[in-house]
Amino acid sequence: MTPAETQERTIRSLGEGVTRNDDAQLTALFARMCRTWSEGDAKAYGDCFTADCDYVSFDGTRAKGRAVMVESHDKLFRGVLFGSALVGEVESIRYLSDDVALVHGTGSVLVAWRSELPKRRLTRNTIVAVRGSEGWRFSAIHNGRVRPMGIPEPNSLPARMAKVLVRVSRALGIGRAGAVQGPFKA
Repeated sequence: MTPAETQERTIRSLGEGVTRNDDAQLTALFARMCRTWSEGDAKAYGDCFTADCDYVSFDGTRAKGRAVMVESHDKLFRGVLFGSALVGEVESIRYLSDDVALVHGTGSVLVAWRSELPKRRLTRNTIVAVRGSEGWRFSAIHNGRVRPMGIPEPNSLPARMAKVLVRVSRALGIGRAGAVQGPFKA
């Protein structure tokens, strides 16, 4: 993120108790999360999160609480992700209140035997950060693979086929279309 982008975003999102330094602290926390992953230090990685955090991995697996998340990452760092690096950056920060921020970032795991990030491994992170007595920590994170799909136009072949399936389902009385004679028109 360029300084101009950071300043523009910060000015738009400042609350009474938020300062420009909060952007720097949150960006530093994200960088620390990446660094501690890359060092294979599950405990230090976990210290970036609140004790009651929610952690949703790219595959939808959910860990509730720092202890569970640290345990699973310790296994990963000593096992299949041994020697890996977490490479990412903050895309945006939006303050929901003086002590709560929504952070979007990107990240990818660079395994030790690769020198470049695979394109299909890019992940977008949606993170809720909270400010407590120890400063900013991540309270919730949801990781999702970046796999953009175009939305078909309403008259495209996939859309026309979907409408045919709805009409057939309705006629046969199966599925949601068969049970609901609702507002949708096929």
